[in-house]
Amino acid sequence: MGEKKQPVYDESKIKTLSSLEHIRLRSGMYIGRLGSGKDPDDGIYVLLKEVIDNSVDEFIMGHGRRIIVGRDGKRIKVRDFGRGIPLGKLVECVSVINTGAKYNDDVFQFSVGLNGVGTKAVNALSSHFRAVAVRGGKAAEAVFSKGKLLKERQIKSTTEADGTFIEFEPDEEIFGEYDFNDEFIEKRIKNYTYLNAGLELDYNGTKYISKNGLLDLLQEDLGDKEMYTPLYYRGDKIEFVFTHTLNYGETFYSFVNGQYTSDGGTHESAYKEGLLKGLNEFYKKAYSGVDVREGIVGAVSVKIKDPVFESQTKNKLGNTNIKAWIVQEVKSAVIDFLHKNGETAKKIQAKIVNNENLRKELNAVRKEAKELSKKTALRIPSLNDCKYHKGEDKEKGENTMIFLTEGQSASGSMVKKRDVYKQAIFSLRGKPLNVFGKKKTEIYKNEEIHNIVKALGIENSIDDLRYDKVVLATDADNDGFHIRNLILTIFLTFFEDLVKRGHVYILETPLFRVRNAKNNKETAYCYTEKERDNAAKTVKNPEVTRFKGLGEISPDEFGQFIGEDIRLVKVEIKSSHDINETLEFYMGKNTPERKSYIMENLI
Repeated sequence: MGEKKQPVYDESKIKTLSSLEHIRLRSGMYIGRLGSGKDPDDGIYVLLKEVIDNSVDEFIMGHGRRIIVGRDGKRIKVRDFGRGIPLGKLVECVSVINTGAKYNDDVFQFSVGLNGVGTKAVNALSSHFRAVAVRGGKAAEAVFSKGKLLKERQIKSTTEADGTFIEFEPDEEIFGEYDFNDEFIEKRIKNYTYLNAGLELDYNGTKYISKNGLLDLLQEDLGDKEMYTPLYYRGDKIEFVFTHTLNYGETFYSFVNGQYTSDGGTHESAYKEGLLKGLNEFYKKAYSGVDVREGIVGAVSVKIKDPVFESQTKNKLGNTNIKAWIVQEVKSAVIDFLHKNGETAKKIQAKIVNNENLRKELNAVRKEAKELSKKTALRIPSLNDCKYHKGEDKEKGENTMIFLTEGQSASGSMVKKRDVYKQAIFSLRGKPLNVFGKKKTEIYKNEEIHNIVKALGIENSIDDLRYDKVVLATDADNDGFHIRNLILTIFLTFFEDLVKRGHVYILETPLFRVRNAKNNKETAYCYTEKERDNAAKTVKNPEVTRFKGLGEISPDEFGQFIGEDIRLVKVEIKSSHDINETLEFYMGKNTPERKSYIMENLI
């Protein structure tokens, strides 16, 4: 046998892609992920964000107090009333990378989109993209498809007000089948208003505006939940707010130049340090950060030049030179507030002392639980761990996940076909305890829940989470849904931030298998009845199998559902207020009310 012929590597193999071709070929570098629109971080929402960011930047610079956003099916329209893109540069500004005014400090000082890529990425990744700029009674228009210019024109006279209009439709060739979720869009739009008090955003006819900035965000999130008088401060470059509630855990929202940083960063950690130093200096104590922050809900927004993010999707800030001034400004504002609000100062101190006592009680129960179990470190019998972990293994620990599965039959298939480097399996034994209304000490008294918490690594802090994703993998039946609800109740009661930071997911597994009954070669896995019906029309001699539980799916089949084509649905919550009401209804002691609701809605 001759040697395998090697491909020729010469001048003909060297390719030069245009910048927009590169965006289409390597879209993940520019917008993070693609997705189908079921996750608020999916690419189609990043495209929308990039367009709105430019309009918000105009508002920040004092031009245009209103932005109109509309959606018609898959087509998005955004109209602002800012200065309008300079007419002679419209085509370059929406299609040539590294072209824009955001490199000029005189024009834009605190911009999110500093890389000159945003709108160009939207253009490159849209099957239809139209930009219109209006300035001083004149206008310019450019229409593109997949980054290629189809037509452009100058309009010599118009009565339209100055500003920019962008219309786009994400390309199905890139994104596949997708749909926009109005709830996700509305949440983004609300965040824009909280971060830009006085800015009016109109989405499909509904107006959103905030007068009190981050204070409104906090009050909407908490609703009528019991809380102390919030501390609210607004400076030139920083705005922050916090209050204590009766909840467990700590919840923080952080933003940089209007960008929500779900993974925090240096600005969030500096803000927390400033809070701690301010409180300790005022009370002349040395309280620990854990005791100060238990039950706290806060938000911080900073404006900085040249923000450095840890990825193109801007989830975590990396600038280190901003720490000192943030700590100092937060500390001073906290001390000033406590001096002026003596009653709240007393309540906060009482809360901290109570947290300290609770922690000591928890530590005693935790120690007892450790001695009882006689286990050390992470020797948890129901855990099949993976090799790499979030935080510990840097890049190798990214996108690691732990599946919480229902019983041994389901986990058996998963263990055989998982990625041993990045996928861990935790087998649940029956139904976990319903912890609604119970004290946090219950975690350590219940072996199953304690093992889950230890496996995740969140005993002391959510920051110690050992996996990027916590995936609930239960059967699609009543028992499976009940187990799912019980686990979510644990997280939402004691570790709310785990969900709010976007770490909790539900695994979607197929409900049906449609295959050729004669040769088994043609097989389609279907997640909905509609997919099943379509498959039955295309597969010859169709035989339909209904999967009742995960244990029925063979290991070979299961490998497909937790591999590259894994389908995950992120667990989203609108606000803390909604969580309490929902948990009270579904997991509380109101059995008659719940029973009548079930009977009314059974059909």
